Amino acid sequence: MYLAMNRFSILKGQEEAFETVWRERESRLSDVPGFQTFHLMKGAFDEDSGTTLYATHTIWNSQQDFVNWTRSEHFREAHKNAGGNKHMYAGHPKFEGFEPVLSE
Repeated sequence: MYLAMNRFSILKGQEEAFETVWRERESRLSDVPGFQTFHLMKGAFDEDSGTTLYATHTIWNSQQDFVNWTRSEHFREAHKNAGGNKHMYAGHPKFEGFEPVLSE
């Protein structure tokens, strides 16, 4: 198992637009070998920064399956319009990847 996570700081007032982008995207993740699940998670609003924290979590069979996806046409298609939404973000998304140490 491999968990791939991106954290996004979304500017105040852009939350609904950000969520709409994700809801209306053409996801082809289910077509990608090794993909298990996807979740878009919403965190708390931070008064100091004026942003709301979001995270995407994808679960893969293995880290190699995730890497293969990042090198695929599916990945390029999924991210082709990402630059058009920069006005929503307070900085770049932050990627974090995790392998299990303990599972119960």
